[in-house]
Amino acid sequence: MKPSIFIADDHPLLLKGLEELLLEKKINIVGKATDGQSALNYIKKEQPDIAILDVEMPLKTGIEIAKECKKNNLETKIILITLHKEIDFYLRAKKIGIFGYILKEFAIEEIGNCIESVSNNIPYFSKELKNNIGFTEESVTVLKELTMSEKRILKLISEHKKNKEIGHLLFTSPRTIENYRSKIILKLDLPRDTGSLLTWVLKNKHLFN
Repeated sequence: MKPSIFIADDHPLLLKGLEELLLEKKINIVGKATDGQSALNYIKKEQPDIAILDVEMPLKTGIEIAKECKKNNLETKIILITLHKEIDFYLRAKKIGIFGYILKEFAIEEIGNCIESVSNNIPYFSKELKNNIGFTEESVTVLKELTMSEKRILKLISEHKKNKEIGHLLFTSPRTIENYRSKIILKLDLPRDTGSLLTWVLKNKHLFN
């Protein structure tokens, strides 16, 4: 049985385009809305299997709708579709249990796979999104292997502190900080060239905030 799909976007042309794209794929659209409050009202009343929502809508955002669904224990799975590539949107979405997150510019290529994945209870987060924000699940996993001191040093490196400044702040010598850096590079399996650690830290800066 095909999942029931609800869609919402405050831009009529984008909503129409999404609807046509889904109809081409013979997907069962049960309703649509052009603002967040109407979308939430429909989801609460009808509880479709999946709701595909724009992140930014008047009255309620896609994130706010997802929070309401979670608070009310609704079974509707939320897929966010957005122009936003910022890391904070991605992390907020993951934190509140969003099932899917794709960029509008790649919706044609990804929407079918996303719906199929979500229908099978497997969250789908756009590979293109992760590439754009420089985020990897491996980054989070590898941090678990680091000590508190090593994480503290990475945070200071992300603030562009030099070895001497870090040593001063942590009451140790610049040479000790250099030894820490070498150990971190080994744990992260990074190239041993001069800028590899700084490049990695800046790419994953959100992990240290």
